[in-house]
Amino acid sequence: MKSTSLFSPEPAKGWLPWGVLAPFLLILFVAAPVILTDAPFIQWGFVDDRGNPIGESGLYAFLLIPFALTGVLVFAWVLLVERRPLRTIGLTPKVGAMTFLRGLCIGVATIGAVVAGIWAVGGYHADGFGRAFASPRDLIVITILLACFMLQASIEEIIFRGWLMSVLARRFNVVVAVIVTGLVFTALHYGPGQKLIVMAGTFLFSAFACAWALKAGNIWGVMGWHTGWNWFLATAFELPVTGFDAGVSALMVKLVPQGTDLITGGAQGPEASVICLSFFTGATAFLLWRLHRGAKRAQQRSKR
Repeated sequence: MKSTSLFSPEPAKGWLPWGVLAPFLLILFVAAPVILTDAPFIQWGFVDDRGNPIGESGLYAFLLIPFALTGVLVFAWVLLVERRPLRTIGLTPKVGAMTFLRGLCIGVATIGAVVAGIWAVGGYHADGFGRAFASPRDLIVITILLACFMLQASIEEIIFRGWLMSVLARRFNVVVAVIVTGLVFTALHYGPGQKLIVMAGTFLFSAFACAWALKAGNIWGVMGWHTGWNWFLATAFELPVTGFDAGVSALMVKLVPQGTDLITGGAQGPEASVICLSFFTGATAFLLWRLHRGAKRAQQRSKR
């Protein structure tokens, strides 16, 4: 498979990094803001000594400040060093808002379906419904978290599925781009003692997001999907999202794990469940099949 421009064929007028350098640059883009904010966050009581957010203010700061700084770094790199327009990293103009909103709704629906599936096989029992509506404070926090997750999830998609995948596809090919993007995404979400099933789930999460971006030809929809997935999981069921607890009453229903970690995902949350892994495997295969079918039809039309 040859190198290709994923979202726009426009060339970089500046310096496009070597393929082997791109993953390390991404790690730098992510690590620099974390290192810069680590000491102040601990001093201000936003995070503990392991970097985990403390309370609402800590969670807001954790989701907003480092990711905003990472976004600034990546945008500056693309515009000033590579000198290529943002549409070449999937930020296609004129389709953003509605495509993002549609993706957000799909994100809410898909994580809701995964949680419902775990509940249906006995992984959870219900312990109260819609308790957040009895607490104005929790509703305010849930609304603020939607804005926070919009930034956090969007920046992750921009740097991974937008920038890194597009650089690797131009330097190597699409297959290498998807695999390496998934490996770097998994590595940066790794925690000490993390189980293999959690790492597999993280890689499949990335593979699904890559397939979505490739099928759509932009990253707006997958930005919305990632936002909806994270936000609804964090606020709707009082379940952890990637191991973090939002600390608010359930918007929908409080679910208490009662099955094995293989079914519920344990402390990591539903994303480490075999049901979630099955969803990502099937959904990714479906998107890749549609992508292949679309490419085959386009090829047939070009021959007529």
